Amino acid sequence: MDLTPEDKKIGKDNFNQVIGTTRRDFLVGTVATAGATGFGLGSMYFNYGAKLDDPLRIGVIGTGDEGSVLIGALNPDFVDVVAIADIRPYNLHRAFYGDLSSPNAKKARPGLLKVYEDRYGWKDRTEAEKHIKVYADKYQEMYEDDSVEAVIIALPLWLHHVASIEAMKAGKHVLTEKLMAQTVGQCKEMGRVAKETNKVLATGHQRHYSILYANAVDTIKRGFIGDIHHIRAQWHRGNMPGKDSWRPPMPTEYMEENTYLDLRRKVKKEQGDAAEGALRTEHKILEQYFSLVKKSKDTKNYSYAEREIWEQHAQQAREQLKDLPVKAEDYGYMDNTLENGSGYKVTALEELIRWRLWNRTGAGLMAELGSHQLDAASIFISAQNEGGGKVYPLNVTAAGQRSIFPPNREVDDHVYATYEFPAPGYYKHDQKDGEVADPNKKIVVTYSSINGNGYGGYGEVVMGTKGTLILEKEKDVMLYKGSSTATNVKVGKGRDGPQLDTTESGGQEAAVAAAATPVDVSRGYREEIEHWAWVIRNPGKGEVKCGPKVAMADAIIALTTNIAIKEQRRIEFKPEWFDIDSPETPESIAPRDTSELG
Repeated sequence: MDLTPEDKKIGKDNFNQVIGTTRRDFLVGTVATAGATGFGLGSMYFNYGAKLDDPLRIGVIGTGDEGSVLIGALNPDFVDVVAIADIRPYNLHRAFYGDLSSPNAKKARPGLLKVYEDRYGWKDRTEAEKHIKVYADKYQEMYEDDSVEAVIIALPLWLHHVASIEAMKAGKHVLTEKLMAQTVGQCKEMGRVAKETNKVLATGHQRHYSILYANAVDTIKRGFIGDIHHIRAQWHRGNMPGKDSWRPPMPTEYMEENTYLDLRRKVKKEQGDAAEGALRTEHKILEQYFSLVKKSKDTKNYSYAEREIWEQHAQQAREQLKDLPVKAEDYGYMDNTLENGSGYKVTALEELIRWRLWNRTGAGLMAELGSHQLDAASIFISAQNEGGGKVYPLNVTAAGQRSIFPPNREVDDHVYATYEFPAPGYYKHDQKDGEVADPNKKIVVTYSSINGNGYGGYGEVVMGTKGTLILEKEKDVMLYKGSSTATNVKVGKGRDGPQLDTTESGGQEAAVAAAATPVDVSRGYREEIEHWAWVIRNPGKGEVKCGPKVAMADAIIALTTNIAIKEQRRIEFKPEWFDIDSPETPESIAPRDTSELG
């Protein structure tokens, strides 16, 4: 761990008194060893192999935003992609070449050519497709391929359940993106099929494989912050109408530039500036394409390297336009008129591309963002559970509304929730017994996820009787000793824009340690895929950290919160909901017999 100049003023003795010999010290000492031995940091930290002699042969089903992030996290020493599937030409293009939307997008989604550059050295998609089969129609055809041993499923939420069960019944192991499924009954069906088929089923709640979160758990277990009594979590984003990441531009019909300009002139003349502006918004991708083509041909104002970059961007925009002919209705998507009084008509293609906005295909902010942070809160609370295992919440009260965006969607843009979890001493024996010893022994978790203002970003504040642990953006962890001093929050400008600088005020104790690591630690995507592959290749030697039981619990928390928001009531969590073998669910829809599935 690195110390800032302010931290060093505290003194080495005081620092060691608080931190002690923890896994942080192991982490710092391991970095050099990992580099020297060829072991990955995750494999050493979580104690699985450095690589697989026979990398797991996988298919990736769904190569959109999240699927391409998972592709970017692949380690060729553990997995070998031999197939991909997506019905959108644009997503298939990104799967190979990466996402050029921004430098950050390219870093997160570098594409298969880059990921397997050192191993195969493919020059272009044509070369890569000699090794990787592309399924542009029905992903189910991939299940008939014996060379595919396992699949990563990153489809829209409403398809996680059916695609996973089909895969396991076809003999494939599965890593599905979060949320596990759209209903708790579906989660139970998935867990039961995994058991019956003896297939490894993992869900992508990557904080289970984050070294920073593992360090935080170790800090809690060692008692450095005392007894947890409150956790505050948030995920705030600056999304505004017109700049909403969940509402990407729709592809429109391609036309030559002169034809398009003539259309703009005609609309402006006959209908005015507002109509022309609406036309340009509708043809946003086409506008971008023409602009990029012009730059790529401009020999006067740009260098050859710059023109080459613009040409690549133009090609990506051109690929987006190829999504227009996709017949989304052939794959279960539907035309629909929203029932919110707006009269807004959703086409099947829009439901496919903007699936997070609709109740039929997604589950809103709690599924996409809140599930991660309530998972983290549960991990921290479970760290105090002497009996081991995941601690489940007692109840939830929640509210939500759409206060920023127009009625062109169904999901809320603001959600707030309060949970009560049992603290040590709440139960007489253990959680399963359910007999309460002290009803005051509770931990309150508050959560908010909003659009329209990204102040504070996202992270968790874990408050204990001896100190506070702050985790920010899955990158930074700060430990504050003591519990009586106030916190002064300042906003300054750093490398990545406004930064949240949290320091103690009042001349009391400063931050004991900023748990910065000497390396750019992964958010856990890479490690979760490595460990999933390692568990499959080494049966009986371990289990995935986010298997059916854990993932289902995360889904129950998120989906029950949605019910509390919709019905505007407090909901008590029932132990039977968390039992995969029980027919009880918060939706009151029992899981089906597995013989009827797949």
